[in-house]
Amino acid sequence: MDELILIRITGEDRPGLTASIMHILSLYDVSIQDIGQADIHSTLSLGILIKVAEENSGRVMKELLFKASELGINIKFYPVTMDEYENWVNRQGKNRYILTLLGRKLSAQQIEAVTQVISDNGLNIDSIRRLSGRASIANPENSTRSCIEFSVRGIIEDKSAVQHQLMELCGKMDMDCSFQTDNMYRRMRRLICFDMDSTLIQTEVIDELARRNGVYEQVAAITESAMRGEIDFKESFTQRCKLLKGLDVSVMQEIAENLPFTEGVDRLMYVLKKYGYKIAILSGGFTFFGEYIQKKYGIDYVYANELEIDETGHLTGNYVGEIVDGKRKAELLRLISQVEKVDLAQTIAVGDGANDLPMLSLAGLGVAFHAKPRVVANAKQAISTIGLDGVLYFLGFKDSYLDEKGRQ
Repeated sequence: MDELILIRITGEDRPGLTASIMHILSLYDVSIQDIGQADIHSTLSLGILIKVAEENSGRVMKELLFKASELGINIKFYPVTMDEYENWVNRQGKNRYILTLLGRKLSAQQIEAVTQVISDNGLNIDSIRRLSGRASIANPENSTRSCIEFSVRGIIEDKSAVQHQLMELCGKMDMDCSFQTDNMYRRMRRLICFDMDSTLIQTEVIDELARRNGVYEQVAAITESAMRGEIDFKESFTQRCKLLKGLDVSVMQEIAENLPFTEGVDRLMYVLKKYGYKIAILSGGFTFFGEYIQKKYGIDYVYANELEIDETGHLTGNYVGEIVDGKRKAELLRLISQVEKVDLAQTIAVGDGANDLPMLSLAGLGVAFHAKPRVVANAKQAISTIGLDGVLYFLGFKDSYLDEKGRQ
């Protein structure tokens, strides 16, 4: 008859420790049912669940105790019943979630608040891992982001309610969270769609054009009216375009060459391209600037609004084609995913404005980035504390996965 025994080993880690343990187990034809290890600052925690013939179990434990004494480590044994083991087997892969916590720095207070939400919802933490690199104490200016990922398990009635709790907490404690179901789609994202203005770049291009044409205050007033819900996006866009009439196209090139890119864009684009993601810009701004960014980063798709230019090289105040508003962004995300043969659950959308909400809701992972309060209130996850490369942590990237250029 076989016995199930859980072996727990703790102590100072060293090369060859696991091999020494496995050598003893191999002498008695032990079956490894499960194994897991964590190593924090050279302190080892190793768990091994074994199935061993009853007549050999005593000898196995005796030899392991001698080896533990020789290695200067602690070892304990726990019997496991067959019913307990089968319950573990039946639960594997089910009701598992990934909670990602990030910020400039993370404190015990922030981690305590997040883990309390986990506990209050009946979830158990299976593992914790650090995704960001270790922070330097001597040179704190080199440590610009911090991220921890929790793997949690449990049955929850309303995932959206948990996300809402975490989002509220983030707003109060200067941190960001993502709460995702841990499934194959989360691990296999393939298409990412970005808003442009105030997301990839730290400006609204229409405001820059308005300044050059001396109509900034009028354009700003229309924008404010739209934000108050007094006019819709299409109407506000049409009115603002008319105010740009007569502007020389050369001004657009000057603005493009001096665009203020958002923190983290270089790193994010480098990693996404390196790992084969398809990238799209879906913008309520203008194609001229979207195409400039496309050339800079090798972006696959750009859909934005086309300004009409007359034969003298000046803006007419009109636009060409269909306006890219919130509804159109969602349609384009769906269309591109079909063209690329990517399931919607494998898509990501990132934006800051109300007209981004439809695509944020449709995508498998929607991220509100330094967004307006209304957008954050309706988003499932947001980044408000660090740069755009924070999206990489929501995708599960560790800094240690990346080469020097990707870690910068």
